[in-house]
Amino acid sequence: MGGDGKVFTLAQVSEHNTNKDCWLIINGKVYDVTKFLEDHPGGDEVLLSATGKDATDDFEDVGHSDSAREMMNEYYVGEIDSSTIPKKTAYKPPKQPHYNQDKTSEFIIKLLQFLVPLAILGLAVGVRFYTKSA
Repeated sequence: MGGDGKVFTLAQVSEHNTNKDCWLIINGKVYDVTKFLEDHPGGDEVLLSATGKDATDDFEDVGHSDSAREMMNEYYVGEIDSSTIPKKTAYKPPKQPHYNQDKTSEFIIKLLQFLVPLAILGLAVGVRFYTKSA
């Protein structure tokens, strides 16, 4: 291993974010992958886009081979101070109003409160019209 067990902060590692100086954080370890940028099968853009953060998920999502994992030892420079990495927040779905089935009966009551007087009025007009013409 190339590192001497040095501990870096996220801010320190984040400064190494160019194609001339590229460091990554994977599984709590810091790697200087600058020399590997040109040889990386996924291209250097993939590695550069993973700088300045914990790239563990990005690394694991791709499904790297055992030989790729062994190769990482060559680029090891130290450990990350985990207290400097922001904690992941669990996804919280947006709050939605709870669907209340009682609302359906409230709607029917309001509809009836409108329709019943209208029906009575219509009936009264109809009766008046019918009795006047008779």
